[in-house]
Amino acid sequence: MPHSHCSDNHDCDHSSDETGILYNLFEKIDKENLECLNESIEGSGKTVFKPWDKRLDTENFVQSDADEELLFNIPFTGNVKLKGIRIASEDSANHPKKLRLFKNRPNMTFDDIAMEPDQVFELQIDSEGMHEYAPKVVTFSSVSHLTMHFPTNFGADSTKIYYIGLKGEWSPGHKHGVTICTYEARPNLDDHKLKHLDSVTRHID
Repeated sequence: MPHSHCSDNHDCDHSSDETGILYNLFEKIDKENLECLNESIEGSGKTVFKPWDKRLDTENFVQSDADEELLFNIPFTGNVKLKGIRIASEDSANHPKKLRLFKNRPNMTFDDIAMEPDQVFELQIDSEGMHEYAPKVVTFSSVSHLTMHFPTNFGADSTKIYYIGLKGEWSPGHKHGVTICTYEARPNLDDHKLKHLDSVTRHID
């Protein structure tokens, strides 16, 4: 007979629903321009950014190819205040061991990863994405592009990831600087012209 595991305690359902609502930044990723370097199957890296309730889906995953490294270049459709990261993988040596984050450095390659990251996380083996990693609030308060580098795992030849969840706030980007500068420059030119005419008038008198 069908039954609910939470029939006597609804907190688990509410908690899961709330987490799903918070981890919704996958909707704000520019999926067309998202890229994953060293993925064994082209385009598979995009599939791990999915809804919270799909995090245990093992049909869609990304696995590294030549070695254990994976590098994600993630452009957003606006500005993001990144507040949380969750990762789900296998309960095995294929699970990534470390995560290096880079803010607003588009189109990074493996030639660029020698530079200092903005933050580093030592990861736990987590097959359900239950552990949350908290980015520095000040550093990741205005992110238009996020690079995630997974340099190593727990000893396997390749790294496998089923789910990457991103929590935070999104706002549209603004570009008004040029317009303001042009507007402010015009009155100055007019002032010079008026002064010139005044001096001519005084000379004629």
